[in-house]
Amino acid sequence: MKEMTKRFLSDAFAGESQAHMKYLILANLFRAIAKAEYVHAKNHFVALGHLGSMEQNLQAGIDGESFEIAEMYPVYLEAAKLQGEKEAVRSNHFALEAEKIHEKMYEKAKALVREGKDYTAAKVYICPVCGHTTEDGVPDKCPVCGVPGSKFIAFEA
Repeated sequence: MKEMTKRFLSDAFAGESQAHMKYLILANLFRAIAKAEYVHAKNHFVALGHLGSMEQNLQAGIDGESFEIAEMYPVYLEAAKLQGEKEAVRSNHFALEAEKIHEKMYEKAKALVREGKDYTAAKVYICPVCGHTTEDGVPDKCPVCGVPGSKFIAFEA
């Protein structure tokens, strides 16, 4: 390799390496501050008295999901269709389908609480594209958006 080209590639490598490190540092900063903001929000939530018993919290989750399924997302979806907003149609469809699953999961957890049992799913899997949620293992591909199952994110108990 000629010396000038080698020097240019070395300079480019150094610049890209520095950018890589800078972005990792910034990402870490944003993740850390986001966690701190979560702690603040959680403390405010508790101070406002929004944290009830497990059964009350699950019922609040069920109520929220039910509203989104029956009222909110169907209206948002139809408005997006009417206005020809394809990305909004896609986004609202994805959310609506995930919320249906979330409602069932909350209902299952509430029934378990009433029986004095714990929710036993060792892992919950989330599709990173549409939010499809499953505790029955990862599908070959997401039934909502078609993303490969290998892309799903696992949350362990």
